[in-house]
Amino acid sequence: MSLFTSSTFFDLTAYQHAKLFEPCAFVWEALLNLEAYLAAQPLGKIEVDIPTGVYLVNPELISIGKGSVIEPGTYIQGPCILGEKCTVRFGAYIRGHFLAGNRCVIGHDTEVKHSIFLDGVHAAHFAYVGDSILGNGVNLGAGTKCANLKLDSSPVEICYADKRHSTGMRKLGAIVGDASQLGCNSVTNPGTVLGKKVFCHPCINVSGYIEANHVVKTDSQLCIKSLSNKHS
Repeated sequence: MSLFTSSTFFDLTAYQHAKLFEPCAFVWEALLNLEAYLAAQPLGKIEVDIPTGVYLVNPELISIGKGSVIEPGTYIQGPCILGEKCTVRFGAYIRGHFLAGNRCVIGHDTEVKHSIFLDGVHAAHFAYVGDSILGNGVNLGAGTKCANLKLDSSPVEICYADKRHSTGMRKLGAIVGDASQLGCNSVTNPGTVLGKKVFCHPCINVSGYIEANHVVKTDSQLCIKSLSNKHS
């Protein structure tokens, strides 16, 4: 299981919050440390103008870096850190215990809770990201859902080498390595782990561990048939 260290999935050299990952034997343990990490930060530093129509809950627990744009109609609950030059668009819903690096986009109707974004993450349209870690430059296509809870609410397992390894976590979404992309309307099941530069085609359901530098797609093909004359 040494494969599942943070360095396998992320380049942390330029990430401002790299210390969050230092004590972790497994990359997903950063989520277990997130609450304590945020509690130790000097929150409440909002370095941008907040327009009318933005709803901040516990603003003393929210930090927003220089150059970020927060559009009217957004909901942001602390504790939360947004880095520099981030964009939070109309209708975004940030539910707390959220940490984002620089140049991230949380878009219209995107919901995020208890998650970590590295730098340059885009979740720009109609996404759900729960209890997940997204690496540098990750892009979620419109409608992507990172599911975080099994139907029976049992601890989430990581599937690797035909074995199931329990994380002990009731909620765990996806670990998505640097520069990976998920196509529109794709779904990651709880405990999905994607290496660096994994490209998932639209409208698919992804599970388990996908190694770096792979493409994920289905074998099904679109079938187009002409209508008979009686239906014309």
